[in-house]
This record gives sequence, structure tokens and C-alpha cells, in this order.
Amino acid sequence: MIPRIELGRTGVMVSALGLGCSGFSHAYGQADDAESDDVMRLALDLGMDLFDTSDSYGHGHNEELIGRFLKTLPGERPIIATKVGDVRGLPGREEPLDNTPAHIIRACDASLKRLGVDALDLYYLHRRDPKIPLADSIGTMSRLVEAGKVRWLGLSEVSPATLREAHAIHPITALQSEYSLWTRDPEDGVLDACRDLRITFVPFGPLGRAFLTGTIAPGTLAADDFRANLPRFQGAAAVRNAELVKQLAAFAAERGATSAQIALAWLLSKNDSKTSIQPIPGTKRPKYVAENAKAASIHLNIDEVAELDRLFARDAVDGDRYSGVAATMVGH
Repeated sequence: MIPRIELGRTGVMVSALGLGCSGFSHAYGQADDAESDDVMRLALDLGMDLFDTSDSYGHGHNEELIGRFLKTLPGERPIIATKVGDVRGLPGREEPLDNTPAHIIRACDASLKRLGVDALDLYYLHRRDPKIPLADSIGTMSRLVEAGKVRWLGLSEVSPATLREAHAIHPITALQSEYSLWTRDPEDGVLDACRDLRITFVPFGPLGRAFLTGTIAPGTLAADDFRANLPRFQGAAAVRNAELVKQLAAFAAERGATSAQIALAWLLSKNDSKTSIQPIPGTKRPKYVAENAKAASIHLNIDEVAELDRLFARDAVDGDRYSGVAATMVGH
């Protein structure tokens, strides 16, 4: 059974594992809508009751897909987290981000329509544009809360200073950033800020965008898979990182688990009375949803966590997370 954690300071309990939905529409090659429905249905059956999406995933397709799925549910729906501000690839857009009040208001209404809900449960600023004051972006989002269009606010991939500044404008419920055995950046102050402010930390990419699962051989990604352009998945870096993954697989095998389950269990081990962490592994395949859910029953002891920390020390992982424009959009 998947344990429950409090979502920020809301008093609402959610599953300690959520479902990342981006792969249904975005970045990881072709997906099948019917199979995506199967993934969502199984996730709910297994107790995962927070689904994570964005208006930028498939330029609205992801929200529309989830909205259609929600209409098929006979009872209570999952909590839906979506995002605003990333406008890469949209027609007529020269800048990758839009944090302006006018855009946030329009985007919120569009997300409500696509999802078919009365209010967005958790609304993230997808990436912060430092040219737009937080008083404008978060201030606008806070007014959407006052209007009843949004329940709670979140931020994604921001610095501790930005998190604290935003929280002073309006309470922030969740902060989402990439965090996994091979991406440890949030340990540089972000996790501490979340603990101080009682903000739930939501790791996306908790399986290293599937690299940690051991299912991706270096040089085998399709041309339409955005990971093929990420430094960690390229050339010699991918070969060296694959050696780390082999060691993870050996660690997991000794415990009768998969590499994915150990990677998720490592993250879940960080939940305590002061820390609320909800990884959101994503997948296009039902079998992996079931596999991921079993991670919640794996309990790593202190020595095992330390061994994993040593294996995936920062200087052991080769390559940056992002390159190009994407690299300029994080950490503000």
C-alpha cells in the first residue's frame, strides 16, 4: 500500500507517489492515448491520486487527455497539478517563457476548459522568468486563488531565495524540481527551504528520465526523443553513466527489487516528520506503474541509503542535465 503524506500545509493527504503524465504527449516519443488511459486507471487503482501535467505538454493535448479521462470516473477524481509559463514551440513566440499576468490569466482559463474542472488543484509556475517580478506572476496567481479558479500554488525549478520570496507573497504548497540519485541539485538549499516552510517537494524525473532503470542503452534513443539531446545521454558520458546503472542494478538484485524501485525507495526514505516528498514517476506503460507502486513497500536502512549516496556521488555522474535554452531556464 502506498503511504500518505500531507500536501504542503493544506491538511489534504495524498499518495507518497504521484503520476507524471508528460510522457503521454511530450518529449519521449510516440504514446498511445488508449494506453495512457490504462496507465491512469491503474495508477488510481493502486492508490496514486495526484496526476501531474502542464499546458505545455503536447501544447494542451496532455490536459485534454486527462480531462477526457476524468469524465469517465464514477467517483472521486485525483488531484490534478498543472503548470503555466513555458511557451516554447508555440506559434509566434520568440521567448521560451511567459510569466506576464495577462498570459497567466488566459492560460488558467484554457487549462480549466481542457481539464473540464471547476478549479485547478495545484497550479505551478512552470519556470520563472526573472524579467517578470514575482509580485506580478505570483500576485496574479494568488488572485486566481481568491477567484476560486485555483486551490493551491506551486513553483518549479527555482532557487531557495525565489521560493522564500514567492511564499511571502502567497503560501506555496509544492515545489517541483528534478531530483534523483543522479540529480542532487535540490540538496543545495532547496530541500532545506521546503522543510523550513513546510512545502512539499515533488521530484520529477525520479528515475533519471528512465536512464536509472537500465532500459536505455547508450546511443539507442529515437530522433524524436528529447533525451537524445541531453548531455548525460550522449556519447562517452552515456557510456560512463551506464556503468553506474549496472552497479545500481546489482544493488537492487541483491534485494529482490528492480533498479527503478530502489531509485524511488531512496527518495521515499527521505520523508520524515519535517519533510514531505512526493516523487512523480512517469511512464507510458501500465506494467511500469505497477512496478513503481511496489517501491513504496521497500524500506532502505541507513547503511543502504549511504551506499547509494556513495555510488551516485555528484562527481560520479557525467554530463549536465540540460543544454541550450533549457539550461538557462532553471535555478532563478
